[in-house]
Amino acid sequence: MNRFKDFRTKSSRLKVARFASMSVAFTCIAAMTAGCGQKDEAKAAGGAYPPAAVEVQVAQNQSIPDTTEYLCVLKSRHSSVINPQVEGQITKIYVKSGDRVKTGDRLLEIDPLKQEATLKSQDAARAAQEATVQLDKVSFERTKNLYAAGVVSKQDYDTAKSTYDSAVAQLSSLEEQVKQQQVQLHYYEVSAPMDGIVGDIPVRVGDSVTVSTVLTTVDEPGALEAYIYVPADRARALKMGLPVRLLDENGKVLTDTHITFISPQVDPGTQTVLAKAEVPNGQGRFRVAQQARAQVTWSVHQGPVIPILSVTRINGQYFAFVVEKEAKGTVAREKVLKIGETTGNDFEVMDGIKAGDHIIVSQTQFLQDGAPVNEQIVASPNASGGGAAAGKSAK
Repeated sequence: MNRFKDFRTKSSRLKVARFASMSVAFTCIAAMTAGCGQKDEAKAAGGAYPPAAVEVQVAQNQSIPDTTEYLCVLKSRHSSVINPQVEGQITKIYVKSGDRVKTGDRLLEIDPLKQEATLKSQDAARAAQEATVQLDKVSFERTKNLYAAGVVSKQDYDTAKSTYDSAVAQLSSLEEQVKQQQVQLHYYEVSAPMDGIVGDIPVRVGDSVTVSTVLTTVDEPGALEAYIYVPADRARALKMGLPVRLLDENGKVLTDTHITFISPQVDPGTQTVLAKAEVPNGQGRFRVAQQARAQVTWSVHQGPVIPILSVTRINGQYFAFVVEKEAKGTVAREKVLKIGETTGNDFEVMDGIKAGDHIIVSQTQFLQDGAPVNEQIVASPNASGGGAAAGKSAK
């Protein structure tokens, strides 16, 4: 009996605890239902969602350049590529890359032994001919005197004179050949054609070279030229004086210049037109053969821009929010944009926004079309004198 009584007591306690838990659950559900009903009523009354505070910028027309970037190469305006004028084997190299040289300084030497032997042979032939000329001159003088005395005939006189004149002509020819061989020997010693800095020397002692082999370069320090290769279909817009801005690989401006030369011909291989722009290099910032990005400005027009971070892209289409005042109040409206080129931190707007529109630049990820907003006008970083508008609010 005691066991049965204990069992009934425990069963009663479990029922009481279960009933209490169910009561608490029903109470919570009822409270949540009542809360939702109150929110719906509040929303219907228009007081649940206050206007979102957003920052806006007033769209203004700005100068937008029409630019194109090309890869360019910097070259010296006074640069010389050194090629040998004779064939042979390199025996000496007197300089190294980076050396400063003056006009006439020795750069390299090509083996001159063969040429020296040829010169000696020509010089010996000239000396032998000089002796022949002296002998023929003595013979001619003797014959001339005998002819004057009537001892020899006119034919003997003419023969002696012809022999002497032929020997003199032969001597003159040999002397010219010796001079030519001496000049040729001079080519075996390669010298600097002007003052400048020695470039790369791709050859080594012992290498055999021909007249088409590049030995080195000599570049005169100072102004450079940017060689810009513009596609032929765009080259029609090229004209003297067009602004050119050189940029590094990170987009940093290196220098500003302008077009100073336009080739009248199209390169048949690349179908490009060569344009040049002078590049001042007083501080030695640039090097010969350095590559850079050349930004050519074709024209400048006026148009609105929008901050890049204010633009949303969905399925290839661009959108942005603007503030509009309607009958029910100030709301955010989503606009479809046609975007142009990037200008700094902004997009050029081709269509969708006009000057004077209030562009929302904050909280755009939380907005929906038609959402009520409270705008706070801030100055555009690109606007001049726009600081007075900063801090001005409107509802």
